[in-house]
Amino acid sequence: MPSARRTQEHSIPGSGEVRSRYRRIVRFAGAQLAVAWWFELFLPRIGLAKVAERTRARRMRRFAQRFHVLAVDLGGLMIKVGQFMSSRLDVLPPEITAELEGLQDEVPPVPFAAIRTLAETELGVPLARAFATIDDRPIAAASLGQAHRARLAPLDAAETGLDGVVIKVQRPGIDEIVAVDLAALRKVGGWLSRVRLVADRVNMPALVEEFAQTSREEIDYLHEAANAERFAADFANDERVNVPAVVWERTTRRVLTLEDVTALKITDAEGLRAAGIDPVQVAPVFAAVMFEQLFTHGFFHADPHPGNIFVTPTAKTPGGQPWILTFIDFGMMGEVTTGTRGGLRKLLIAAASRDGSGLVSAIRDLGVLLPSAETTELERAMTQLFARFGGMGFAELREVDPREFRDFAVQFGDVVRSLPVQLPENFLLIIRAMSLTSGVCSALDPAFNLWDSVEPYATQLLRDERGNVAKDFAQQALGVAGVAWRLPTRLDGLITRVEEGSVAVATPRLDRTIDRLERTARRVISAVLFGALLITGSILRTDDALLGTVMMGVSVAPLLHTLFAGRRGR
Repeated sequence: MPSARRTQEHSIPGSGEVRSRYRRIVRFAGAQLAVAWWFELFLPRIGLAKVAERTRARRMRRFAQRFHVLAVDLGGLMIKVGQFMSSRLDVLPPEITAELEGLQDEVPPVPFAAIRTLAETELGVPLARAFATIDDRPIAAASLGQAHRARLAPLDAAETGLDGVVIKVQRPGIDEIVAVDLAALRKVGGWLSRVRLVADRVNMPALVEEFAQTSREEIDYLHEAANAERFAADFANDERVNVPAVVWERTTRRVLTLEDVTALKITDAEGLRAAGIDPVQVAPVFAAVMFEQLFTHGFFHADPHPGNIFVTPTAKTPGGQPWILTFIDFGMMGEVTTGTRGGLRKLLIAAASRDGSGLVSAIRDLGVLLPSAETTELERAMTQLFARFGGMGFAELREVDPREFRDFAVQFGDVVRSLPVQLPENFLLIIRAMSLTSGVCSALDPAFNLWDSVEPYATQLLRDERGNVAKDFAQQALGVAGVAWRLPTRLDGLITRVEEGSVAVATPRLDRTIDRLERTARRVISAVLFGALLITGSILRTDDALLGTVMMGVSVAPLLHTLFAGRRGR
């Protein structure tokens, strides 16, 4: 069965149109890889690196334009690939990201007749019976499906308490399109896995399979509905976040019916100002909510592009804000394992404190650096990075001389290429979520400084970590105290059994030996108690000066016992 499944997944559907689609994707990728090999690998080896550098910007722009045309023409997963590239402001040149950023809004809609046929087949009833009204003009056309406004039929409206809804319907034939796109991506991933520079750092087949799993989940609307309810439960008591309710009675694998929560698009600056909402105030709240998903809940929205986030005006509450963030489209969600979440927290704290060594340690914990990596040069590079660019906002970074960026990039790139680094499989969605978050925040506020949102959150995490350490020390101190309390009774019991003859011994110095052991044990216990109380007090003192000082003062008692108790009876 496994081999049959693999064969089915890798096979190409038999229609001529689908075969043509597969060949077109593979030909495009092959041509671009050949160009990249010629300019980036071959020419530098024969001393013509300046030629490659001089033409790089023009080649990147031409590649992005050609891919843009390909993605809009083919749709399917090619749109998703383009959206991912447009969000990588951190690693891809602006010639690529600027050209592809419009892909989120350029997908042509499917005629409503085809949407109606698929929806009625899935629901098992005519749309006129399932809904009171339905608008045949789509409010959104995405690469995998499109959405229409509707009103529930009176019976469903009374049962759910909802009236206006949005019906999300898959594009007809999308299963076949996704299958062929994944087959083409597997082919390209196989080519890249033979390039040593890529293979040493990224497991391309595993990365493609991760993308494949995410894509298959995204076209299963029952899975998306479950994600929406889980996300809503995570933020049930959070007044900053709103999530649409699911109408399960009108939801299947290919049709999803949700409460209509359409509001202001998060990057609609003019609309926000007209509603009395300052876009600059929205940015840090959005960043904080995304951080909470990643570092607290471990379940996060992996596609937070502007089309999936609304700002909904609300009645202003005392001490609150007059708006709320509304998330939609939960098809692409990510989960962070407990171990990875710990590494991310450590990474966040190190970044907020500008700790280059701590940052490298966190990167190692996350699995990005192999255990054999020698990180001295990387730590030095990170320290220089923080010293020069740490704390700068997006607008400030734009003012830096590009030559300075280029010089640092060359130095940093040489360091990274010398290290045995890899991209963990579960990092694709995390990188996407953080890249989109940064892009949205910068669009809301060009002067947005991510550090302003990172530092308070990192401070809270650090405080939580201190609390956990203090709690551990307190538990250990109580445990040691319990041992100390029980030890004399146990020793007395042992002596009693010896005196009664229930323990056979053959040494007349047993009493002196037991007495000496008892005194030694008490001194050891006192020393442990002293250390536990002193360290716990010093940690707590930063947050609670009174309690910390009291615990440090109490630690003097076991210290005096440790120093002088053993002198008696010598």
